[in-house]
Amino acid sequence: MGSIARIGRLAANTFIVCGFLVACTPPASHDLILRGGTVYDGSGNAPYVGDVAVDGDKIVALGDIGNATAAVEIDAHGLAVAPGFVNMMSWATESLIEDGLSQSDIRQGVTLEIMGEGHSMGPLNDDMKAAMASQQGDIRYDVEWTTLAEYLGFLEQRGISPNVASFIGTATPREYVIGHEDRAPTAGELEQMQALVRTAMEEGALGVASSLMYPPGLFADTDELIALSEVAAEYDGMYISHMRDEGAHMIAAVDELITIARDANIRAEIYHLKSSGQANWHIFDKAVAMVEDARAEGLEITADIYTYPAGSTGLNVTIPPWVQEGGFEASLERMSDPAIREQIIREMNTPSDDWENMFLAPGTPDNILMVSFKSEALRPLTGKTVAEVATMRGTTPEETIMDLIVEDGSRIGTVYFTQSEDIVRKAATLPWVSFNSDAASIATEGVFLNSNPHPRAYGSFARVLAKFVRDEKVITLQEAIRKLAALPAQTMRIDRRGELKQGFYADVVVFDPDKVQDHATFVEPHQYSTGMVHVFVNGEQVLKDGEHTGATPGRAVHGPGRIKSP
Repeated sequence: MGSIARIGRLAANTFIVCGFLVACTPPASHDLILRGGTVYDGSGNAPYVGDVAVDGDKIVALGDIGNATAAVEIDAHGLAVAPGFVNMMSWATESLIEDGLSQSDIRQGVTLEIMGEGHSMGPLNDDMKAAMASQQGDIRYDVEWTTLAEYLGFLEQRGISPNVASFIGTATPREYVIGHEDRAPTAGELEQMQALVRTAMEEGALGVASSLMYPPGLFADTDELIALSEVAAEYDGMYISHMRDEGAHMIAAVDELITIARDANIRAEIYHLKSSGQANWHIFDKAVAMVEDARAEGLEITADIYTYPAGSTGLNVTIPPWVQEGGFEASLERMSDPAIREQIIREMNTPSDDWENMFLAPGTPDNILMVSFKSEALRPLTGKTVAEVATMRGTTPEETIMDLIVEDGSRIGTVYFTQSEDIVRKAATLPWVSFNSDAASIATEGVFLNSNPHPRAYGSFARVLAKFVRDEKVITLQEAIRKLAALPAQTMRIDRRGELKQGFYADVVVFDPDKVQDHATFVEPHQYSTGMVHVFVNGEQVLKDGEHTGATPGRAVHGPGRIKSP
């Protein structure tokens, strides 16, 4: 009995000591806690009310974290807490050099900018560097890098608010090796192009990206694209494409993308999925069916969209592609030759199977809006249509277009009203579609006010939350956040981003679903979206109570190839 009593007393004392130790254990301490928000983790599942704790650049706890404390605690009751958004197609390549704060996108919750459509900022040879320097507009900079990885490092070193990543554009190795010639590469040249892709993939490129509407990228045939994609596939990269045609020949263009995916054994994505030109809107459903059939076959095909019924590119896409062989300067010489002009005008007015004619696609020059000029003398024309300027000058729309391009010495930023709001809405509901801005990330000050961007630069992501979720109830908020964050991150195999999970990087946004709103219009585009309250990039706050903090914690983010490299 004595020994039993002693064991009993020992057990009791141990329980008391253990209880005392538990009671005396101090609460966990973190760098940041977001308290009591409605957490949308990116999975697409129903949200829950809970906390998010961050230490350094990582999420360390979610849910009810009890009496834990933090250096910074934010009351998120009544607000949505979500992973930072991914801009699947960004043209912030130069705007981040000018202003690393990325105001227009940060204020919409974008924490990762994906670059590289068709052309990428590396690799560059001396001729490409010289051309890049000569074609600069309001944003001036020295080309201090050669490889794509060096460019991303250049941004990171300068200081940027969002994270950045890039594809290698398929036109970039082509231009590097054979310039602007409209011909197939030799076997040796193709090997050089593949070697450039291999190096970029090993340095962290996400894959290869084509833009088959613009020279010299449009000079590539399917076999060339397959050859470059095969290299990217070795590193688990993907092929992403502004397809060869988004109008009358969209079905053939989708078929080419699927063929590349199948033959190169690579994931593939369609940039800004749409059918351009009212006569072609009926094609959209067939194109979607083709993608879904390919997905059922086992191919990983996805797409992204911007959330507006008008697109934006250069005015020079109204000109036949052969005019641009040899580079932009060569095109200016051809457009200045009266005899060649006559041929150009004939082809601008003739439907063709050989190119997507953006002079005819909008239906009328009244639907071609010019928004960005390089020349101070021409900037008063900003916001005018081709039809309006043609009337002012007493020239035909075709002559006006060529005159303006030659006078400005640039492609001239232009908005084309060719799309259907119903198709945009339908595309937004597809479970394999994510979102992009297809624009620079800019600010309502400085050199950015010298031109009018497409309103998508200020509103594409807020528009998802305001128009498609809250106002029209086309998709649920949890599904929108999955498509804004987790879907693109998973599609590109980006490590530990796009979701709110323990151990993931702390790219986090806090916003008011009832107040988030885009304000930019085609007439007055320089207006920030509102309703985003707080934004964190790599655990550091870049937006506080709706205002930018000035912090620049953005990093270069790498694709899976960098991990797989020897």
